[in-house]
Amino acid sequence: MEKEAMISIENLNKQFKNQLVLNNINVKFSNGHIYGIIGRNGSGKTVLLKCICGFLKPTTGVISVNHKIVGKDIDFPENLGFIIETPGFLLNYSGYKNLKYLASIREKIDSNEIKESMSLVGLDSADKKHVGKYSMGMRQRLGIAQAIMEKPEILILDEPMNGLDNDGVMEMRKLFINLREEGTMIIIASHNKEDIEVLCDEVFEMEKGKLTPVQH
Repeated sequence: MEKEAMISIENLNKQFKNQLVLNNINVKFSNGHIYGIIGRNGSGKTVLLKCICGFLKPTTGVISVNHKIVGKDIDFPENLGFIIETPGFLLNYSGYKNLKYLASIREKIDSNEIKESMSLVGLDSADKKHVGKYSMGMRQRLGIAQAIMEKPEILILDEPMNGLDNDGVMEMRKLFINLREEGTMIIIASHNKEDIEVLCDEVFEMEKGKLTPVQH
């Protein structure tokens, strides 16, 4: 039996001036799966993810998340965590203080969940070091902690392994597989074929704005 789609995209086009960046995309994503999107820089991967998150408005077409149309029924999908491009943080705050500040916006979680999400990505919530002194890998881990801390049903991850060393990559792969087993739906855009092969149940290739399933 086919699982019900959590994200449904129909006839999606996105144009910037004369350039068609997303070209008639039709796809469905169901829960408890990890989906991979591979493609070169500039192929449209990040634009697609930003449209799903509600940060960019489609030129034409419909994106619905949990049966609600993004940009019409809701501005931003609920229950969605994301890491897109370089995570932005307050540089003279510690990692924990950054997450606490972000968590205060929606008031869905308390300090225990923040500490738990930091521990899951291998960061110490008691560490007072300012984020400005973090390595790129530590910032990436903090970005992933932010994406998962409210236990979203959907995770949108754009190049989530950026800046991580081999150990970090292995740890994050384990984390994503565990989240999938708990029922989280994950979409990963990456240029790293190995991450995609190891993690993903279904893979798509983005080429010149077109999304095509890849035999996996």
